[in-house]
Amino acid sequence: MKRILLLLGVLGLAVAFAQVRTLDQIKRSGEIRIGTEGAFPPFNYFDEKNQLTGFEVDLGNAIAQKLGLKPVWITQAFDSLLIQLNQGRFDFVIASHGITEERAKAVDFTNPHYCTGGVIVSKKGGPKTAKDLQGKVVGVQIGTTYMEAAQKIPGIKQVRTYQKDPDALQDLLSGRLDAWITDRFVAKEAIKERKLENTLQLGELVFQERVAMAVAKGNKSVLGALNQALSDLMKDGTYSQISKKWFGEDVRCK
Repeated sequence: MKRILLLLGVLGLAVAFAQVRTLDQIKRSGEIRIGTEGAFPPFNYFDEKNQLTGFEVDLGNAIAQKLGLKPVWITQAFDSLLIQLNQGRFDFVIASHGITEERAKAVDFTNPHYCTGGVIVSKKGGPKTAKDLQGKVVGVQIGTTYMEAAQKIPGIKQVRTYQKDPDALQDLLSGRLDAWITDRFVAKEAIKERKLENTLQLGELVFQERVAMAVAKGNKSVLGALNQALSDLMKDGTYSQISKKWFGEDVRCK
């Protein structure tokens, strides 16, 4: 029954947001709809005041300002964002999507807005390398490149998937996981925020990736506008300012 209701819900969204908007249509409305997850600190998340914040939120707002538009943020589960993007629910998505061949078949990616990698996180004394993960239980967020990477590592006993990264972290802390694979910045932020420096350790990067915003397939006018706005922000110092606020460094791809 739940599956039927879910299907009906998705079909309802498709009807309600059937039109993918061009840049001209967006400008006439005065607003640009931005999709994100809202559960991926420090990139996009709700703070203690229930305000959406993070590196990508600041960057998305700056891009909207460059385009002379009011940003309207819509949060959805990560694994549904690109589906709803092609249904027209958002004008673009900024939610730490790594660029992959598979995703690029479904949506168009902008130039990358940061570069990062998937890191192994474990308790002190736990696995730190891909080889160490043999026979271990590893947690990842569903629908991510971290999940894909974990599934390719030989010898892992089990890859457990979670809707949200904090749930995987909680299972790691409680001993239900041997390791957690996630974005290196997410891991560093989680350890710092929860004061887990004496409990958790960061291991090696299992892969490196370029991360980009996404637009509906073939929406060239919006793609071009986002690329130009991002380029302008990188040239005028705004990008560097936002990046250093969140990470203490410039995270653009070198």
